[in-house]
Amino acid sequence: MATPEGTLNWTPLLDALELVAQPVADVARAGAVPGARVAAISETLADTAEFCEAYDVAPEASANCVIVRGKRGESVTDAAVIVLATDRADVNKTVRKHLDARKVSFADQASTEEATGMTSGGITPVGLPGDWKILIDRRVVDSDVVVVGGGVRGSKLLVPGSELAELPGAEVLELAVPVQAEE
Repeated sequence: MATPEGTLNWTPLLDALELVAQPVADVARAGAVPGARVAAISETLADTAEFCEAYDVAPEASANCVIVRGKRGESVTDAAVIVLATDRADVNKTVRKHLDARKVSFADQASTEEATGMTSGGITPVGLPGDWKILIDRRVVDSDVVVVGGGVRGSKLLVPGSELAELPGAEVLELAVPVQAEE
């Protein structure tokens, strides 16, 4: 039976900072996500569906982090949007309105990697630039633990959902639409 921990060997994050991107390690050293654990994974299995299947991790315990860019006139707002893997983010309504943007689009890979110091496929809310908004769905925060990226494709973090809500710039919202509801 799939679990949040799956078949991975989890280690306290502070004991294995070499497994994560530098910005993740920096904020962990500064005291962010004290309950986080990290596990090494195959870089070819970083995408959520493949990861969950390969490591027997419950999809409802995995959270996806996407980077969006909201624009209104000359104003641009970068934000991370985090929802459970079983949900999708309501980007065009809820996220757009919350960012007070006329248009919201998914940020391009190259500029996201440059701005975050992280690798696409491993982007995580932990360690994002301090001026970015982090919009987290209530269901993620209410989870005992969730699996998110480690900032690189070769690792994952297991973090208490409540600790994600304590990250700088974090805001907890009702922003997910269950994928099952659309079918």
